[in-house]
Amino acid sequence: MPFMSHLSELRKRLTIVVTLISVLTVVGYVYSDQIYLILVGPMTPVIGDQGAFVFDILEAMSNRFRLGMFGALVVGSPVILYQTLAFFLPALKPKERRWFMWTFVAAVLLFLGGVAFCYFLILEPSTLWLVQQSGETFDLLLRAQSAMTFAMWFLAGFGLAFEVPVIVFYLVYFNVVPYATLRKNWRVVWVVMVVVASMITPDWNPWSMVALSACMIALFEASMLLVRIMLTRRIRAQAQLDLE
Repeated sequence: MPFMSHLSELRKRLTIVVTLISVLTVVGYVYSDQIYLILVGPMTPVIGDQGAFVFDILEAMSNRFRLGMFGALVVGSPVILYQTLAFFLPALKPKERRWFMWTFVAAVLLFLGGVAFCYFLILEPSTLWLVQQSGETFDLLLRAQSAMTFAMWFLAGFGLAFEVPVIVFYLVYFNVVPYATLRKNWRVVWVVMVVVASMITPDWNPWSMVALSACMIALFEASMLLVRIMLTRRIRAQAQLDLE
């Protein structure tokens, strides 16, 4: 496609995404109370039924807006992922396009799987660990913005971290990083994943960091096995080329 056609395609994709997010954000704003209760649900056994405080006259409204946008991003994530991948579709060869729908479905399922994993298994123990740091010295006065940011950051981080298999597939398929290079430098990849996991989980909670690191490493190894099976001919051809 010519350069101007790429810009036109980008504008079309962005218009769809922005329109969708705007509409869903308005709907989410209306149902922000319900979104908040769902969002902090796993944290309730730890923080109890205490109210979430705001300390500024505009804070409640801005919190509702954030909740609405978060709900919009979660609900609209399949469309966002589709539009993102579809933007690159014209640059692919017909043979390469056959992987588009499969990787799109995988990306959506992996993202939602990461969010679910964090929601049901990570949020509560992470919240408990942080609350226990108060000890007998500090009394917790829960601010709504703090609880929201904590939950949103973790859910989004785990969702994105679970996209490792899709990233690995595209890196190998388009020969950005050959399979042999990834396989040979697996120790470096593992270390990078541990560092990324520590950045996504800024609470310094060993449970959340170990859990995310283990999940990313397991997904990486599983994706490497899957890529080796699916792209056997390509990997063998690359290996033969390297020998020559």
